[in-house]
Amino acid sequence: MRICGRLLKVVVCILLILGFCGCWDSRELNKLAIVMGMGIDRGDDPGTLQFTAQVINVGEIRTAGENGGGGGQGKGYVNFEDTGNTVFSTIRDITNQSSRKLYFAHNQILIFGRSVAEEGVTKYLDFFLRDPETRLNVYILVAQDSARDVLNVESNIENIPAQNIKSMVEEESAFTSQTIAVRLYEFKDSLLVKTKAAVAPIVEISQGSDGNISKINGTAVFKGDKLVGTLNKTEGRGLLWVLGKVKSGIIEARTPQGSLVSMETVRADGKFSSEITDDGKVKVTISIREEGNLGEQEGPENLSDLSEVAYLEQQKNNVIKSEVMAAIRKAQELDADVFGFGESIHHKYPKEWAAMEDNWDELFQQIEVEVKVDAKLRLTGRISVPAVPE
Repeated sequence: MRICGRLLKVVVCILLILGFCGCWDSRELNKLAIVMGMGIDRGDDPGTLQFTAQVINVGEIRTAGENGGGGGQGKGYVNFEDTGNTVFSTIRDITNQSSRKLYFAHNQILIFGRSVAEEGVTKYLDFFLRDPETRLNVYILVAQDSARDVLNVESNIENIPAQNIKSMVEEESAFTSQTIAVRLYEFKDSLLVKTKAAVAPIVEISQGSDGNISKINGTAVFKGDKLVGTLNKTEGRGLLWVLGKVKSGIIEARTPQGSLVSMETVRADGKFSSEITDDGKVKVTISIREEGNLGEQEGPENLSDLSEVAYLEQQKNNVIKSEVMAAIRKAQELDADVFGFGESIHHKYPKEWAAMEDNWDELFQQIEVEVKVDAKLRLTGRISVPAVPE
């Protein structure tokens, strides 16, 4: 009896293992259209939207690989477009054009056309937050004009425009820090905060030597869920200084003799603290630490001299302060707290915030800002004297 009992347990375990190993929910690759980029524009009819899905052209990508990277005669992608009342129904209608079901697990970017962004984007986000197949870490962008047109601009480097735009967002954030890289979940969280303004990179179409190119240029600023204005590159980096998200970049300044110098930021840290003063006003203190190296000089001065180094460090301080204040002035002009100063007051002074929240737009215009910068110049590169001596 004991042997039969053990045998029964073994049989049950084997059956359970066989059940768990089955690929009951598997999907065949040759039945899926892998989406790499999505765009939403306003439709021609009132209340409608135009959805663009950029899908990998698997056959063309395979041909390019077999030809040693030279590519075939077609494109490495296909753009499907349709118009509808909701995102979900419009996506489903694309099935009428494609022999494969759209598959969103590998999507890289979601672009809102300018007209859609100005009207409000909240109603378009629900599907991407709700559907289990979509990713919450896709990059959010705003097109200078049409998202559809941006997704139709080919790249000379990447086979797929969406992949090219995603790479540009990451490179821009890592090497110039002039606009912010925003994921879907971060964008959603900003929209949920009543007093904090959401931001996203702007992608535009520009004229290049071989035709149109797409480029990242500026930062879109939202009030609620509506686009209200933009930050230029200087103001965009000012925002990132405050948020502590500057990773690298070039700071230009002049020596005492007037020669132009370029200095590379290699590490930086920024933070701010808010307080309510005795007279009831809001004061924000911004503290920024930056370290960088000398990258290039035009003049013949010996910049390894300690007095020259101290002068350039002060010039860097001035540049960083001016960029921060430019961002603050533009945010106040747009009446949009992109920094999260209000949330800082909320967490630190919850009782006082209850009386301030409804008037935060007015208070934001009157905040007192103090910017403290500690910038250091560390290295001069492989040479310590200029290429053209005095």
